[in-house]
Amino acid sequence: MRILVTGGAGYIGSHTVRYLLAGGHEVTVFDSLEYGHRQAVPAENLVVGNLRDIDHVDQLMVVNRIEAVVHFAAFAYVGESVTNPAKYYTNNLIYSLQLLDRCRRNGIQKFVFSSTCATYGVPDRVPITEDEPQLPVNPYGNTKLAFEHALSDYASAHPFGFCALRYFNAAGAAEDGAIGEDHTPETHLIPLVFAAATGKIPHVTILGTDYPTPDGTCVRDYIHVNDLAAAHTLALDKIAPGSKLAYNVGLGRGYSVREVIATAEDVTGLKVPVKEGPRRAGDPPVLVASADKIRRELGWSAKYDTLRAILETAWRWHKAHPNGFGE
Repeated sequence: MRILVTGGAGYIGSHTVRYLLAGGHEVTVFDSLEYGHRQAVPAENLVVGNLRDIDHVDQLMVVNRIEAVVHFAAFAYVGESVTNPAKYYTNNLIYSLQLLDRCRRNGIQKFVFSSTCATYGVPDRVPITEDEPQLPVNPYGNTKLAFEHALSDYASAHPFGFCALRYFNAAGAAEDGAIGEDHTPETHLIPLVFAAATGKIPHVTILGTDYPTPDGTCVRDYIHVNDLAAAHTLALDKIAPGSKLAYNVGLGRGYSVREVIATAEDVTGLKVPVKEGPRRAGDPPVLVASADKIRRELGWSAKYDTLRAILETAWRWHKAHPNGFGE
C-alpha cells in the first residue's frame, strides 16, 4: 500500500516505518521534527512539516496517491497536558480532526490510530480488556479518547474504517541497534535507568514505594517497539470500510519499577543508583493489558516476550548511542 505516516520520525513511528518498508509498502513520513529525529527514517521518505498545515498534508495525499494513514503525530507528556491542556486539545484533537476530514475528501479508507492505555484511566480490574470503561484522568488521555470517538463516528457516516491501537509501555530498540529511544525531555523509566547506570544522570528516582504491589512500586506492562510495529501492519490488513477496531497491545504481564532496575543491572553488569521519592499524582498501582483480543483476531504475538529480551535491545542502542541521535 501507499501509506502516509504522521509523526513517523518519532520513537514508535520510526520503528513502524522500518517495518512497513521491509514489508514492501510505499511510505511517506510526515513529521515536524519537534520531537522526532531526521536520522531515524530514510531521507528519501521524509517530508518535514506540521500537522496544522493541512493543505500540505492534502497535497501529499494527492501527489503520492495515499491509500492508508498511520497516525502517530501527537503530544504525549501527561504532566504537560495538565498544565497546558490547550496545546494538547489543539494538536491531538483539532489537527487530527482536520487530518481525518482530508482522508474523507481524498477517499482514504484505512486509518490506524496510535492510541494509549491512558484512555482507561485507573482501571477497576487487571488485566485490562478492551471493554473496560474508558475514563481518562488527564487531558492527554481525554484527547486520545475523543479522537477514538470521532473515528467511530466517521466510520459510521462514510466508507471508512479504522483501528485504534491502545499501547501499554513501549520499550526496546531495533534489533540491529540502528534506531532506538531518544526523547527530550526523557521521562520513560528504561532510558532513565540506563542513563543512571552509565553515570549520565546521578540516579533514577522511584516515584512511590508504598503502592499495594508485591514490592511497593508501580507495575507496568512493557511491550517491545517492534512488536508494536508489527501490530500496525496487521491492523492495516484487517481494516475494511465500516471497521471499528480497537486492540490493547501489551505482553499481558507486568513488571515493577524495582524489577526493571534489577533486570537492567543484570543486562548491563552495572549498578543503578536509586533514590526513593513520593508517588506521582495519577499513577495507577498496576497497568497490565489483556492482549487476548489482538492475538485472537489479528494473529499477533510478541516476539520479545520477556522484560530481559526487551532490555537487551534497548541496552544495545543506549550503549552505542549514549547521546541518542545527537551522536
